[in-house]
Amino acid sequence: MKTDNPNVIGIKHMAFGVRDAEKALATYARFLDVPAETAITVYPKSKNKVALFNLGGIEYQLCESLDPEGRFSKWIDARGHEGLHHICYEVDNIDTALAHAQAKGASLRICQACQKYGSHPHPEGWVAFLDNDAGGIEIEFMQVYTAEQLKEYEAYKGI
Repeated sequence: MKTDNPNVIGIKHMAFGVRDAEKALATYARFLDVPAETAITVYPKSKNKVALFNLGGIEYQLCESLDPEGRFSKWIDARGHEGLHHICYEVDNIDTALAHAQAKGASLRICQACQKYGSHPHPEGWVAFLDNDAGGIEIEFMQVYTAEQLKEYEAYKGI
């Protein structure tokens, strides 16, 4: 069934809140043949470590907070279990996607890593979070950078 939302291109990634990224990755490696040597990256700014891999054409992020008061730790504690934290939908124009969602009654959630509301730059593109969960799952939008925009971002951020 086709959606009526003309802004969504597809799923950019799915992020899972986990207590132990290495243990979660080992399960994916054992049962789904994800490479066991998949890198686990530490992100000091957001105080997380993340195993990132593709499976079935979708990017997965296994996200572990390094701080007991971190975003994923608090989320797991509140729910009582690990699980799907958010789905990031790739959009062709983030401002149009946000306007469409807000016209339907959505409000914006603060980005925990950047402490910003609405569209703002991240390493791969402009992102924004809705403050309206879908069945307990956060909704994120991302407008992925063009190659030129990525070069500008990298030069600006020095990454």
